[in-house]
Formats: sequence, structure tokens, C-alpha cells
Amino acid sequence: MISLFARQRARAALRNQFVADALAMPVHWFYNPLDIDRAFVGGIQGLEDAPSRHPSSIIVLHSTRQGGRGSQGGQREIVGDVILKGRRHLWGVPGMHYHHGMRAGENTLNAHCTRVLMRSLAASGGHYDVQHFLQAYIAFMTAESPAHPDTYAESWHRGFFANLESGLPPERCGAVTHDTASVGGLVSIAALFLNARLHGVSCEDAQAQCRTHLSLTHPDETLARVCTAYTGLLEALLFREPTTPAAELIATTAQQSLGLDLAALLRKGRDDRDIIGRVFSSACYISDSWPSVLYLAYKYCDDPRAGLLANANVGGDNVHRGALLGVLFGLLHRQEERDWFEQLAESAEITREIDILTQE
Repeated sequence: MISLFARQRARAALRNQFVADALAMPVHWFYNPLDIDRAFVGGIQGLEDAPSRHPSSIIVLHSTRQGGRGSQGGQREIVGDVILKGRRHLWGVPGMHYHHGMRAGENTLNAHCTRVLMRSLAASGGHYDVQHFLQAYIAFMTAESPAHPDTYAESWHRGFFANLESGLPPERCGAVTHDTASVGGLVSIAALFLNARLHGVSCEDAQAQCRTHLSLTHPDETLARVCTAYTGLLEALLFREPTTPAAELIATTAQQSLGLDLAALLRKGRDDRDIIGRVFSSACYISDSWPSVLYLAYKYCDDPRAGLLANANVGGDNVHRGALLGVLFGLLHRQEERDWFEQLAESAEITREIDILTQE
């Protein structure tokens, strides 16, 4: 029997995921934190529109034909002809924001893909159906009028559809590029894992579902191992007894998955922008983003609002890193950042989708 506490934690976790995504969106992939301070006086303090210019943008270097970086232009391109229809021209503009034109409270593409997964799970009665998800994902991404507000698609999206266009079956379209082992691959994992556990699937089988799902788009063993560590932490927090200190669970996960002593790191008293930027890169690669998530979760265990702001204001891949962090904070406290959640552009629709997933 799944307790009411567990369902409340799951709802808060998923709601906070969308909050964290929208909060970090305006300064996503800002690699110089001082640029954040210049764009927003005092840094990000709430939901904001994406600025018109992006000081760290290298969107002109990203391939529009496949995953990774490379040439743009050709008779038929993935970006513009297959996905992101009507938005190809924005990729050739230096300094273009990755989330060009997005308004305060709007969610980025990977968050929308989490919603595609949640709707697929709901349509299948809570059962994870690989083929149903893949068809839903393909239909969503190739819609004639894009069903999301984003301009950019990460390497894994482009690589997937390049393989699909070449004739590979959908379940074999996961592409391997220089950044396959990136935190963006874990954004939808919490929704899948929490759904499985709330529907009575064992932890081991739920973790197996998550690794299968991950392999569809991010076939990488290192990332799969982090996925197992991440879902193990989700399990511990979802069913945590009130007397069990949450910080200890986070610290144990860091020690077991990374050999990282979070308490010792925190005692050094270094600034967040020094830890995430110098000790660990703020980029997407899982070797640095996973310890960064655990560091922020541990440090701000008792102040999730400050933790989500800290994540946004260190920059780098703060959107996808933040999605994991938001989930952890929701599980810790059984509540989302309600004022920010209610400001999300599609908060009502997201609420309905989460409620279906977490209902008894």
C-alpha cells in the first residue's frame, strides 16, 4: 500500500521539476556567471523572459543535420524539415538565445518531453509501453506546428531523428555523440520511476524500466550507472521515514556513486560559483553535473527555494541540472514552490497530468 505521504512527495517532486526548468531557462548555458548578473541585476530571483541575446551562445556551431556540432545547410535538414519546423533560420544567427522568444514561466523542450512521457503512461493505464512512448515522442517532435515554445533541440534529439530518417527502427535510433552522457538524458527519469513505484512495480523493475527508457535516446553505460544511483536516491527519499535525515541519504548516494564526501566539500566554505564552475564544470556532462546536483541538494536541503535560485545563478546546464534538483527538493519536503508553480505558462495542464500519474 502506497502511503499518502509518498504520493504527496511524488506530486511535489514533479511540480518542482517544471519550476526549476522555467526558473533557469533565461540563463541556460550562460557559462560566465557575471553575464547572468549583467542580464539580471542581482541574478535570477524569479521567473523571467529569455533575454534577446545570449553571451555564450554557439548555436551557429551545432549541426542542423544530426547530433553534435558540424555544418548547417543542405537539401533536407533535421532542424526545420523534420523537427522544430519554422525555426531553422534562428540557428544561423550569432548570439541567438537557445530559448529565443520564450516568456517567463514557459518550459523548455526536455520538460515538454517529460510531459509526453507522462501522457503516454496515462494513456497506457500507468504501464510503460516503449512503442507507445516512441510514437508519441515522434509525433510530438515532428508536428507541423511545434507543440512547444522552444528554439533549440539538444544533440540527442537531432541524432535520434537523423537515425530515424536513415531508416532505423525507432527503438534503435539513440545516437552516440560527444555529449551522450549528459544530464539532459535524466530529465524524464523521475516521472517514469515515480509512476512505476506508485503503481506497485518493484524498485528493481522500476530501475530496469528507467534504464530501458534511457537507452532509447542516450545509449551510454556511464549515464546508465548514474541513472541507477539517481533512482536509488529517489527510492530512499520517496519512502523515507520522518526520523531519517534526508541529508544523510544524499551524502550516502554521493559517497557510493562518486566517492565524494559532501560534508568535507561544504566545510571548505567555497562559493557555489566556485564549486560549480571550478571544482565541477557547469556543463552538461554527467561527470560534473551529477556531483553538482548532489552538492546543491545537500547544501540547500533545508532551503529548497535558495537551492533552486543557486542552481539557476551558477549557469551552465542549469535547466537540466535543475530538473533533477527540483525533484529531490519536492521529495524532501512534500511541497513544491507553489507561487512559482502557479506562474508557469501551463500550470493547469501540468497539474492535471501529474495528478493522473500520482492518483490512487
